[in-house]
Amino acid sequence: MTVYLDFFGLSEPPFDITPNPRFLFYSAKHREAFNHLLFGIRERKGFVQLTGEVGAGKTTLCRAMLEQLDDRYATALILNPVMSAGELLKAVALEFALPVSGLDRLEILGVINQFLLDQVERGKETVLIIDEAQDLTDELLEQVRLLSNLETDNRKLLQIVLLGQPELRDRLNNPRLRQLRQRITVRYHLRPLTRPEMAEYVRHRLHVSGGNGTPCFTWLALWRVFQYSKGIPRLVNALCDKALLAGFVEQQNRIGFRLVNRAIRELEGVITA
Repeated sequence: MTVYLDFFGLSEPPFDITPNPRFLFYSAKHREAFNHLLFGIRERKGFVQLTGEVGAGKTTLCRAMLEQLDDRYATALILNPVMSAGELLKAVALEFALPVSGLDRLEILGVINQFLLDQVERGKETVLIIDEAQDLTDELLEQVRLLSNLETDNRKLLQIVLLGQPELRDRLNNPRLRQLRQRITVRYHLRPLTRPEMAEYVRHRLHVSGGNGTPCFTWLALWRVFQYSKGIPRLVNALCDKALLAGFVEQQNRIGFRLVNRAIRELEGVITA
């Protein structure tokens, strides 16, 4: 348990960096990104692409989106796509709990295809989500495209969501990948929070974790947090967590500019006397 919780009267850590949908702050851009994800899946658009800087909140948005999908949807989430094409196919099959042990690549593809057809017969949808998609090699991206080819006469069998850093957009602009790029009909790039949004974000997370007016970040403290984080939620979390720890050490409920500066020095590994 975080040491400062009792001091500030909090029920749980407000700035944990794990992607917890309960803490998701719906800025206008996060709400728009969320709606793009749901629209692409529910309208069977085939491919959805969500990009954003490291720590912008893509994975948290994805988990919140998954919570909105009922039992009509079977989902597979690939978190680390650094593998061979055969390993990717097997990972997808295992995420859908398909028995593919000992099968070769072509046989695994056949099992996946039959599973997708069975889903359609049962009136269900199937969604594959690949996080950190910028790490996919050209071979893996081609394998993903081939998976998207699985279809009946009137519909796609598999909805595919690619989550990645801005490099993913650059990768998909490569002429060699134009066939895949042309299939992505829903795209959204998640930008960092503005300064007012970041201030609301900090207050939101404190409220969700049980804060009732304390601890309080001053206007100057929030300005310094934004200056350091550039509105990237993960950096905001890391810095605010350190600032609360500094406030606890000094027994201060009011987190000011000086405490945030102290937190920045600790994050940067600057040793002071």
